[in-house]
Amino acid sequence: MTFQPNRIIIFTRYPAPGTTKTRLIPSLGPVGAADLQRSLTETVYKKALSFAAKNRTSVEICVKGGNEKKMRTWLGMGFEYSLQAPGDLGEGMQAAFSNAFRGGSYRVILLGTDIPELEEKHLEKGFQALEENDLVLGPSTDGGYYLVGLCRLAAIFKGISWGQPEVLAQTVALARKEGLSLHTLEPLTDIDRPQDLDILPAAGIWKSPYVSVIIPTLNERPNIEKAMVSAVDADTEILVVDGGSRDDTVAIARKAGARVVTDKKGRSTQQNFGASVASGRVLLFLHADTRLPADYPTHIFNTFMDPRVALGAFRFKTDSHTPMMKLITFGTNLRARYLKMPYGDQALFIRKSTFDFVGGFPEMPLSEDLFLVRRIRKENRIGIASADAVTSARRWDRLGPLKTTLRNQIILAGLCLKISPRTLASIYGRKF
Repeated sequence: MTFQPNRIIIFTRYPAPGTTKTRLIPSLGPVGAADLQRSLTETVYKKALSFAAKNRTSVEICVKGGNEKKMRTWLGMGFEYSLQAPGDLGEGMQAAFSNAFRGGSYRVILLGTDIPELEEKHLEKGFQALEENDLVLGPSTDGGYYLVGLCRLAAIFKGISWGQPEVLAQTVALARKEGLSLHTLEPLTDIDRPQDLDILPAAGIWKSPYVSVIIPTLNERPNIEKAMVSAVDADTEILVVDGGSRDDTVAIARKAGARVVTDKKGRSTQQNFGASVASGRVLLFLHADTRLPADYPTHIFNTFMDPRVALGAFRFKTDSHTPMMKLITFGTNLRARYLKMPYGDQALFIRKSTFDFVGGFPEMPLSEDLFLVRRIRKENRIGIASADAVTSARRWDRLGPLKTTLRNQIILAGLCLKISPRTLASIYGRKF
């Protein structure tokens, strides 16, 4: 990589599975910490990269968790990669500055990712200040700092009460003890306290949930609550699109926290309508008799880290454990993984922009999921997440595993032979 005299080091954390902490933003509602971390990191990184492209500056991502492959798949190739050194925050920053100066950088700025108000002008002023000063600090409104820059290594990170209001004052005191000349930038708000979250909408961060779960229903009283419970997550909204249920499906869904809308009966029609009113960046289509895996938004995020993946699904599993169903499960997962043909009961997920581009599900009485997958598979990659969506075995129980599997294969063959879906629907006997 070409030598650059200036360096920006971004301290961040990989949004790993299990990050389920919820924060409440009054103007947005509940926000999942993992999705918030992703959005903040992407925003700060893009601003740093834009600045670096116009100045003689390199960008380094110094990360805790994950690995280089995951980070580059997520953010691209425009940065150098390093792991945060063990120890507390101060020890990690000291090591990062030491490595940067040892590598030949003249001026180094380090910043976190919880600063949605950061602009390129702050980086520009920071580097300008380092031309005449030893140290530059960007104070945050909670008593800490959002940016620290040095033109030589200095002992200003030891003995600091990290996370406390006196961080900035303690750092300034150490700088004076070291005899460093200091310049301060304008104060900004970083995201450390609940009241700080209100600045996110104005800064253009986290304007929508990461996932919209869309559940088409018609008389699903025995199943809807379990599906809802599995779908509740801080990073999502849940939309139940009802096709005219005569039982208490709608009441149960609303009580469980779903937003309920109605449309004319038909799974493809209901799913398309749900997509049209969804606000999430990713659409997940969930059958009412299917349960999602724990921490499913993170599995979706990991699947979409590969930019070539246009549509994903979970592994197939049913709530029946008979030898025949285990065999069917094995065969279904082989088909999905190697032929890239997942079905709707695997909880398909797709970016909203991609779904809109391809025109959504085709309006047909059955196998709308198969047609959507085949349409996307022609030019894009299909991803299978490493977690199970568990579907009720009620369909196999009703006709028996062998008859149900045979019927499904006949329908699949008929579609490949371009037999009318309406003709095939009479074989399937499906009204929804």
